[in-house]
Amino acid sequence: MKMTVRSDLCRGHGRCYDLAEDFLEDDDEGFVTVRGQTVDVPADHAEDVRNAAASCPEGAITIIEA
Repeated sequence: MKMTVRSDLCRGHGRCYDLAEDFLEDDDEGFVTVRGQTVDVPADHAEDVRNAAASCPEGAITIIEA
């Protein structure tokens, strides 16, 4: 599984890194650090990342199932 965070949609609400705190981090401005990237999601973080994507009010997170 992979995930991508669209930097043009992310507004820094912080729900994603609150729900997937063992995988996602925030930067100095309060945005998730993987904005604008596609990253591999380890299997043990998949559920948290799915929850994070579902909670994003902007719909900035896309899950890519492999």
